Amino acid sequence: MSDAAIKDVRAVVDAVYRTESRQVLATLIRLLGDFEAAEEALHDAFAIAVEQWTRDGVPANPRAWLVSTGRFKAIDGMRRRARFDASLMELAKQLEQRTGDADEWDDEHVEDDRLRLIFTCCHPALAPEAQVAMTLREVCGLTTEEIAHAFLTKPATVAQRIVRAKTKIREARIPYEVPMEKELPDRLEAVLRVVYLVFNEGYSASSGGSLTRHDLSTEAIRLGRLLIELLPEPEAMGLLALMLLHDSRRAARTSPTGDLILLEDQDRALWNRNQITEGVSLVARALSSGQVGPYTIQAALAAAHAQAPSSATTDWGQIVSLYDLLMRAEPSPVVELNRAVAVAMRDGPLAGLTLIDTILARGDLENYHLIHAARADLCRRLGRTVEARASYERALSLTQQEPERRFLERRLSELQE
Repeated sequence: MSDAAIKDVRAVVDAVYRTESRQVLATLIRLLGDFEAAEEALHDAFAIAVEQWTRDGVPANPRAWLVSTGRFKAIDGMRRRARFDASLMELAKQLEQRTGDADEWDDEHVEDDRLRLIFTCCHPALAPEAQVAMTLREVCGLTTEEIAHAFLTKPATVAQRIVRAKTKIREARIPYEVPMEKELPDRLEAVLRVVYLVFNEGYSASSGGSLTRHDLSTEAIRLGRLLIELLPEPEAMGLLALMLLHDSRRAARTSPTGDLILLEDQDRALWNRNQITEGVSLVARALSSGQVGPYTIQAALAAAHAQAPSSATTDWGQIVSLYDLLMRAEPSPVVELNRAVAVAMRDGPLAGLTLIDTILARGDLENYHLIHAARADLCRRLGRTVEARASYERALSLTQQEPERRFLERRLSELQE
């Protein structure tokens, strides 16, 4: 095989890893019943794929091939280690018998493996922060740095949570399964939180050269649809609506060169009207239940933006009222910041700036780049150039995302001009 052909196969393997590896891992966990064994089998399978696909060509169903190869390597490894631990030979036999049907890992049968894995990672025996960290790492493949950004915490802290969660799952023999129907409502809140954080990382990547990670936002929406099929609760509908409405703006959020475009400057003709229609319909269904939770309120906020012809014609009074409701349902400094920005649009930049300074005076969000970017923008609009420059520079020092960095640098350059 020529060097070019080998390079093409390696590119295919890399692409399959990006798009299929978490699904393969989820299925291997189901088949092998162990996180560590499944992760080792996953890496073995991809290592073999590089060599074998180069020689024999890419299989018709790469995912099934990888699952089958990973399963074989795991069982073979147990047999080799059985020379030192006889109990492993019996375990290998049991695994081979239990997972011997290839139909168990075709596309039709493994479609909801990640959903099973999410509920395992969100088991109530795990601490809430461990549930989220474990799911983001194992189900979606986020790095500890990306998860730390979502938590606004340190990567080392996230790594410790994941290690403890895996140990707990193994020692407590937490099952890899979707809970019984009567247990689902109590487990849903943690699962929704996980899906939401996955979407957020895809909607606004924590670092790197791209503003978004479409693979993650698409996966979160897919998981949201699965949840509604499994448990059509109002908050699950609200979360799916929220994700669809935000994702509908994806094409308009960046320029052809990848630069950030703010909501008020976006070409709304580029917004995905099918997603908006579906999202608005889901909001209406969720609101009609009378059980209004944080995701449904946020979806209602997104719907208000999506249905406005322009930023100028947005009903900012309604937006502020919805943020007031959200503050009562789920108070947080970030929600307070978003409300302050909406107040600035309704009542003028000074009103918003006063609220933002109140948040910062408490010591909240001091290391959150968006609050400094928002403060800088309001100071700029008020003509307070020195303060605007200082806040832009503070935001610039905190952001890890290249499109945001370029945007902030452009704002700073405009101030100097």
